[in-house]
Amino acid sequence: MDTVRKNRKFSGAGAAMLLLFTVITAVTLLPFICIFLASFRPGNEIMSYGLGLNLDFSRMNLDNYHMLFFGENQNYFLYFFNSLKYTFLQTVLTLFFSSFVAYGFAMYDFRGKTLLFGLVLLMMTTAVEILMLPLFLEMQKIGLYGSMWAVILPQLTAPLPVFFFRQYLIGLPKDYLDAARVDGCTEYGIFFRIILPLMQPSFAAMGIFVGMNSWNSFVLPVLLLSQENRTLSVFLETLLSPYKNYYDILIVGAVFSVIPIVILFALFQRHFIAGMTAGGIKG
Repeated sequence: MDTVRKNRKFSGAGAAMLLLFTVITAVTLLPFICIFLASFRPGNEIMSYGLGLNLDFSRMNLDNYHMLFFGENQNYFLYFFNSLKYTFLQTVLTLFFSSFVAYGFAMYDFRGKTLLFGLVLLMMTTAVEILMLPLFLEMQKIGLYGSMWAVILPQLTAPLPVFFFRQYLIGLPKDYLDAARVDGCTEYGIFFRIILPLMQPSFAAMGIFVGMNSWNSFVLPVLLLSQENRTLSVFLETLLSPYKNYYDILIVGAVFSVIPIVILFALFQRHFIAGMTAGGIKG
C-alpha cells in the first residue's frame, strides 16, 4: 500500500513539474512565434496592430523576405557573413587563450597569483561601457580602428571564460602533469596533448556562451568597426531611424539572425549540459 501511495505521489509531482515546464516553455517561445508570424505580414499592419497572434492569413506573404534579400537592403548578407566570421574567430580565439590563462592559474603557483586572479574577478564586474573610450583611443593609436581585430583582441582573455575554465581545471588530478613530466613531455606539450582533450566538455559549454555573446554583440562593433566590417546586430539597428523605420525588414532580419544560435545550441546541447555540470561541481 505504501509503495502504491509513494508511486502516486511521485507520479503527481512529475505531472505537476511537466505542466510547470510546459507553461514556462510556452511563455518563452511565444515572443519568437509572434516575431516569426509577423515576418509574413505587411509593414504597415505591423506598425498599426503590433505583434500578436490575431492574424489575417489572406494578407500574409513573402514580400518582406523578398525585400530583405533582393531590395535596397540587399547588403544583409554582407553583414550576416561579417557576423559569422567575427563570431567564429572570437569564439575560437577566446576559448584557446582563456583556457591557456586558466591553465596557468589552476595548475601553477607563482608570485602574485592571488592578486592577478582577483583582477580577473574584478573585470567580471566591470561593464563594457566603462571601457568604451579607452578602447576607442587605444585602437586608434595602434592602427586597428575599423578592422574586425579591434573588437576581437580586447576579448581574447575574457574574465568569465578564464574563471570557468579555472574552476574546471582545478578538478582535474595533477597526477596527469607529473606523469607527463616524468615521460619527458614539455610544459606546452602537457597543455596541448593532455589538458586540451580533457577540456572538451568545458569548451562546448563555454563555446555556446561566447558564441552567443559574440553573435549578439553590439556595443563594441558599433564603436570600433568600419561600415564594411559591421556586424548584423549593427545593421539591424540602422533600420530604425528618426526618418524612417523599416519594421518589416527588421523583423525578417531578426528571424534569420536567430538561426545560427539555434544551430549552435542544437549541435552542442549535450556537451553544454555536461560541461556546465562539471564546471559547477568541481573545484
